[in-house]
Amino acid sequence: MMNKPPDGVGGAEAPAVHAHGLTVRRGTGRHPRTVLDGLAFDVPRGRITGLLGPSGCGKSTLMRSVVGTQAHVTGTLDVLGRPAGHPELRSRIGYVTQAPSVYDDLTVRQNLEYFAAVLDPPPRFAGGTLRRAAAERRRADVTRALTDVDLTTHATALAGHLSGGQRSRVSLAVALLGSPELLVLDEPTVGLDPVLRRDLWNLFHQLTATRGTTLLVSSHVMDEAERCHDLLLMREGRILAQDTPDALRTRTHSATVEEGFLRLVDEADARAREQTR
Repeated sequence: MMNKPPDGVGGAEAPAVHAHGLTVRRGTGRHPRTVLDGLAFDVPRGRITGLLGPSGCGKSTLMRSVVGTQAHVTGTLDVLGRPAGHPELRSRIGYVTQAPSVYDDLTVRQNLEYFAAVLDPPPRFAGGTLRRAAAERRRADVTRALTDVDLTTHATALAGHLSGGQRSRVSLAVALLGSPELLVLDEPTVGLDPVLRRDLWNLFHQLTATRGTTLLVSSHVMDEAERCHDLLLMREGRILAQDTPDALRTRTHSATVEEGFLRLVDEADARAREQTR
C-alpha cells in the first residue's frame, strides 16, 4: 500500500482515520472486480462516525482495510497517525466483526481473560512482583469490560449457552479490553432487540464522552444514522456523502437521513444516465 501521511498526521488535530484514493480490487486477470473505488474521507477523533449503506456496498471491506486485515488495498490509509496494519496499532484498535468472535466452551470471563492475556502478556523475564501487577491489571480490565457491556451477571456462563445478543456483547467486551483509542464495529446491533440496541448506543456515546474513544460503526439500518455524530454514506463501493445528520437533512431538504440518502442515490443515478447518453 502506498502511504504518504498528510500534513499534521499524528498531531492533536489529525483525524483518527485519513483515506485518499483508497481502492480494493478482487480477482485476477483482465477484469478484477473493484470493491472500493478511490475513496477519500476522514474519521474525526472522539466522535461516532456511522458508515451506512445497503448490504454489499463495501462497508465490511472498508472496515477490514482500516484495521489492516484486508488484502489488495492501494492508496493512502492512515490510522491514528500510522499506516493501516502497522504493528503499533494492534493494541490501539478494537474490532468487532459481524460474527461473534468467542470460544463457546469457555465462560464469558474466561474468554475475556484469554484475550486480555494476549493483549497484555506478562513480561518475559519479570519477577513475581511485576507478574502479579500485570495479572491484577488484566483482572481489572476484564471486570471493567464486563461492566461496560452489562454482562457481570453472566460472567460464569458458557459462551455457547448465551443468546445471540449476549454473544455479541461478549465480542464487544473483548474489543473494549485495553481501552482502545479506535473502535471499529461492523453492524454490532444486527439482530438485537430494541432495548439492547438502545443500551449499546448509550454505551457508544458514553465511550466518546468519558474516554474520548473514536467509533466507526457500520449499519444498513438508516434510523441508526440519527444516533451518530458524523456520517459516511456508501453505495456500490463509493462514498456518496460525508456529513453530519443535520447537515445532510438540510442539504437534501429531507425530513430524515434515510430520505436524504435516497435523494443522493437518485441524483447519482441521474448523473450516470446522463453520462451514458
